Amino acid sequence: MSDTFIFGMEVFLNGLMAGVLYALVALGFVLIYKASGIFNYAQGVMALFAAMTLVGIMEGRVPFSHLINAIFGTHIHHFGWHLPAVFGIAFTVAVMAAFAWCVQKFIFRHLVGQEPIILFMATIGLAYFLEGFGDLMWGSDIKKLDVGLPQGINLLIDETTYGWFGYGFFIDNLDLVATVIAALLVISLIIFAQYTKQGRAMRAVADDHQAALSVGISLNFIWVMVWTLAGFVALVAGIMWGTKSGVQFSLSLIALKALPVLMLGGFTSIPGAIVGGLIIGVGEKMFEFLVGPLVGGATENWFAYVLALLFLVFRPQGLFGEKIIERV
Repeated sequence: MSDTFIFGMEVFLNGLMAGVLYALVALGFVLIYKASGIFNYAQGVMALFAAMTLVGIMEGRVPFSHLINAIFGTHIHHFGWHLPAVFGIAFTVAVMAAFAWCVQKFIFRHLVGQEPIILFMATIGLAYFLEGFGDLMWGSDIKKLDVGLPQGINLLIDETTYGWFGYGFFIDNLDLVATVIAALLVISLIIFAQYTKQGRAMRAVADDHQAALSVGISLNFIWVMVWTLAGFVALVAGIMWGTKSGVQFSLSLIALKALPVLMLGGFTSIPGAIVGGLIIGVGEKMFEFLVGPLVGGATENWFAYVLALLFLVFRPQGLFGEKIIERV
C-alpha cells in the first residue's frame, strides 16, 4: 500500500472520532427540538456551564468568590477540599436538573403557544445570560478538566498498525472513550424514547401538545425532563471537549459545529445526530486531506456548512428527519 493511502486511513479514523464529538453536542439539540419544537441556541453554552460547574465542584471553588471578595474585601477562593470525579459529576447533574426546572418555570412556561421565532429568541437570551452567570459564578479563567479519562496515543493501535503497514496510527484514547460513551448514550436514549412511559409521553408531546394535554400528560413535567436530559448530554459533551481543549469560552462555540450535523441527520432524529456527526467528521477531514492542498487548505472551516447548504436545498428534512407537509 502507498504511504498516501495509509495516511488517508488514519485521517478517516480521526474523522470518525471527531464526528462522534460533534454528534454529542447535536444530541442535545435533537432532544429539545423533538419534544418541544424549540431550537435551543443555548446548547453550546450549557455544555460550557456544565463543564465549569464540574470543575468548580471538583476543585472546591467558592461560587461567586470574585463578587463576594469585591463586596466584603475578602480573599476566599476555595473551600480547601477536592471531590472525586464521580461525586462531582453527580452534583453537576443535580445542578443541570435545577437549571432545567428554572428554565421551564420562569421562561418557557410563559411562552406556550408562541411562534417558534419567539422561542428561539428566548434561547438566545438564555445563552447570553448563562454565559455571564457562569463567568460570575466560577470565573472566566481557562480551567483544566480531568475526570480520569485515558488520554494520549493508544499504544495498542499504534503498535498494531505499525506491524501491519509499517506506519503507526495516532488515535487518541480520549476519542475512543468518547465513541463508546456516545454509542451507549444513543442506545440508551433510543430505548428510553421507544420503550418507557416517559419516553412515549415525550413523543406524544412532540406530535401534538394539545392532544397530549387532553390525555393527561403534563407538558411542564415532560419539558423539565427533556431539558434535564439535554443538560446531561451537554455535561457529557462538556467533559469530552473540556478534557480535550480546556474549559474556556471557545467550548460554547462547539454548537456551531453541531448545526451542519443537525441539517444532515434531521432535527428530530436521535440516530440521525450520530450519522450526521460521522458524515461531517469524516467528510471535513478527508476533504482537507484530498482537496485542501489543491486550494490552499483551511477547507475544514467551511466544508461542513457547504454540505449542509446542499442538504437544505435538496433534502431540507435531512437524512432521517420527518418531512413536514402543510395542507391548505
